[in-house]
Amino acid sequence: MDTELLDRAIEFAVRAHSGTERRGKGFPYIVHPMEAMAIVATMSADQELLAAAALHDVVEDTGVSLEEIRSQFGDRVAMLVRTESDLKETGLDWLNRKRDSLQRIAMASRDEKIVALGDKLSNMRAIARDYTRQGESFWNMFRIKEKAVHAWRYHALVDALSELRDTYAFQEFEYLVFKVFPVKPD
Repeated sequence: MDTELLDRAIEFAVRAHSGTERRGKGFPYIVHPMEAMAIVATMSADQELLAAAALHDVVEDTGVSLEEIRSQFGDRVAMLVRTESDLKETGLDWLNRKRDSLQRIAMASRDEKIVALGDKLSNMRAIARDYTRQGESFWNMFRIKEKAVHAWRYHALVDALSELRDTYAFQEFEYLVFKVFPVKPD
């Protein structure tokens, strides 16, 4: 198996996220993209999908540009990263960026949804774990502190990613969403 592209993507992501910590977790940020990549690996062995999962937060959270991703890893990886990036330079506030992201994911290809699901399941695992430990005070660590807003977003993600319902990753994601947010908002 040729893993040259994936190896380079992992090294690139490690350097880009070097010295950063996952908010409120006390561990290096790179753990999250590596978990997202491992989740994607349960759905596909496509090296470009795995590379995009490893790189999915570098444009959003570091000084790396989408053009740099394109030049280093090609058009397809850049497109996959773009679909999963919540770009703050759009000028939209948090809620509208999330709405924009939901629309992109809902209309995305299956491959783009696989990368998105890797990220979202990794996030949902952390949310479920921390919410179970901390209870309602957990939401205070976020800029948006209303649990109902997070419930809206994650239930909308279940709908947007439902094309992947045949995968164990989606089934786990849906289970955790309903565990943390049992009532689907209208």
